[in-house]
Parts: sequence; structure tokens; C-alpha cells
Amino acid sequence: MKKIIFLAGSLFYSAMAFAQEIHKDEVPSIVLNNFKQKFPKAMDVEWELKNQLYKVEFEIGRKDHEAWINSTGGIVKHKQDITASELPGEVAASISKSYKGYRIDDVEKIESNKKFSYKVELKTLSKEQEVIFDQSGKLVETY
Repeated sequence: MKKIIFLAGSLFYSAMAFAQEIHKDEVPSIVLNNFKQKFPKAMDVEWELKNQLYKVEFEIGRKDHEAWINSTGGIVKHKQDITASELPGEVAASISKSYKGYRIDDVEKIESNKKFSYKVELKTLSKEQEVIFDQSGKLVETY
């Protein structure tokens, strides 16, 4: 019986830890209004609520975006897909220097606290590497 109660409790708490998809009508008007003001061309909008932040996934043109918005409408973080040619020169130079033989597969531009970083997926025939650079081209994280 103790095992069943423990398992049920574990499942309940793990379910609560994941984001909950919500309908647009459940998003506070200040959050919606600020989102629409910042991203007026957003299409295919999907909302989730996680850890008191509203996560919104959307597209502008053919590019995927994600934004995390707090309950007062402030954008905490914004990620968008970009092409390798849109990387700042410093980041592209760091990749060329430190990752010879790799090709750039996916790139995300991340804005948080008015600072930009770039998450880059690099590949060779036998290896895959994900790295994050700041806007000056300095390697911040590897995984």
C-alpha cells in the first residue's frame, strides 16, 4: 500500500512539474497585449504555463520562436531560429577557428536580460556538438 501511495504521489508531482497547455482565453490580457505588441506578425500561436511563466511558441514568416512572459507582461526570454549566415561575425569566426571540420546544422538566437547568445548545433559525419556563444564570440557552454 505504501508503494502505491508513493507512486501516486510521485506521478502527481511529476505531472505538475511539466508545462500545462492553456487556451488563449486563459492568458491574462496584459500578457496577450504585450505579446501582440512585441510580435504583431505571430502565427500558429500556442500557449503553455510553467513555473508561473507563460511560454508561447509561434512562427513569424517561416521561423520558429519561443518566448517566456511573466504575469506582468514582461518578456523574460525570447528564442528564435536563425540561419548560419545571420550569426554575428565574431561567433562565426569562433566556430571556424575552434570547430574545424564541423558544419553548422541549427542555430538559435536567444535574448535574455537584454543580452544575446547563440545556441549552435554542429555536426561532422560521426560527431554532434551543441555550443552556446555570447554575442562577442566567447564560448559560454558546451554539451
